[in-house]
Amino acid sequence: MELQLTSTITCPNCGHTKEEQMPLESCVFFYECENCKTVLRAKDGDCCVYCSYGTKACPSIQEKKSCC
Repeated sequence: MELQLTSTITCPNCGHTKEEQMPLESCVFFYECENCKTVLRAKDGDCCVYCSYGTKACPSIQEKKSCC
């Protein structure tokens, strides 16, 4: 399986979307929406903002490893 390294994050506050490059070796716990400046945090049970608000899960989850 080939890793997908880009994910589109959608802000739940304002609906703004942005395609982002996901890091391979770390998780992103916080993400600031560039439109409304809301700071997103991973939902309970998710390891990072990509798993919570992105179109693709983070690389660790895609590889079926423990998250970050």
